[in-house]
Amino acid sequence: MGPVIVIAIVLIVLAAAGVVVAGSRRKELGSATGELSRETLKRDSAQRKAKSETSTNEPALVGKSLERAAIVSRGALVPAGATAPVMWVPPDAEELGVTRRMFLNRSIVSFMGLSILTFAASAFTAFLWPTGAGGFGSKIRVGKIVDLKSEIKKNGGFLYKPEGRMWLVEYPETALPKARVAYAGLPCLPAMEAGVMPIYQKCVHLGCRVPSCLTSQWFECPCHGSQYNQAGERKGGPAPRGLDSFATEVSPDGVLTVDTGKIVQGSPLGTNTTGQEAQGPHCL
Repeated sequence: MGPVIVIAIVLIVLAAAGVVVAGSRRKELGSATGELSRETLKRDSAQRKAKSETSTNEPALVGKSLERAAIVSRGALVPAGATAPVMWVPPDAEELGVTRRMFLNRSIVSFMGLSILTFAASAFTAFLWPTGAGGFGSKIRVGKIVDLKSEIKKNGGFLYKPEGRMWLVEYPETALPKARVAYAGLPCLPAMEAGVMPIYQKCVHLGCRVPSCLTSQWFECPCHGSQYNQAGERKGGPAPRGLDSFATEVSPDGVLTVDTGKIVQGSPLGTNTTGQEAQGPHCL
């Protein structure tokens, strides 16, 4: 939703800038004043003086002379046309009442409404439109089983994949007969058959992230002391079951794909398909 937040911030900033510009413009128009230049004042004074001198030298027109002068100044009268008179239609009162302030206010409100509508449409589109990016909640192509086993050994028996919020551990082939019974029909079994087990990092007690312990080769939760063997099966503490896993697929060429959108509930209490005990001191 990062892009959506950026769009929303840009729209809000533009709306605020519009309000400030409109307010400053109204203030400037309301307080505008001016004065005539010195040249203009002199010219007006000269014109008034010349007019006064002319009026005193020429005799004033009165009566019939004034009427004839008025007719001459208007020119010849144009006879009225033969068309019918047009009906007078009163102007729209609402149209006459739209002042500059009302126009600016309506413009600001319209702009704000358009901004909110655009933000809502962007958020709705971002919520529904698939992003196409991998990550937790989607299918993740983890890699080839052979390469994953090598990485697990290099990292002391535990390989963490942050994009899937999961641990990868090697599942022993000798434990498969018990695993086929304990995990029968579960979508995590294909990866176990291939020799790798993906484990969700979240403790099933209260949701803390469970780290690995290299000395005991177990998972040990630092929040309330729940303990799980390397296969994620519960060994001690308040956890009600083993660590959860994910649905898995293994392609014919040995590539592991983990669907982090499908969480498989951990094994019930008492499950211990590997028979693994602590191989050293506990970290907690």
